[in-house]
Amino acid sequence: MSDLQAQFEQAAESVKQLAERPDNDTLLQLYALYKQGSEGPVSGPKPGFFDFVGTAKYEAWAKLGDMSREEAQKRYIELVRKLTG
Repeated sequence: MSDLQAQFEQAAESVKQLAERPDNDTLLQLYALYKQGSEGPVSGPKPGFFDFVGTAKYEAWAKLGDMSREEAQKRYIELVRKLTG
């Protein structure tokens, strides 16, 4: 396992321990960067019109486009450090 991958997984665990729940925009950013860092670019069908949360998550992930997994992992780690620091 690479050092970056280990830091990414540690950040994913750290985010579960946050004292306060981040605002919705930050949560969407965390979600999108995590998905991009773990699975790559957005895949699968877009959720239905009335699935507002699912649609917001899908669109946040889609906005990252072709960002590499490594770049997404770095940005995720950086964001988690800001939230926990």
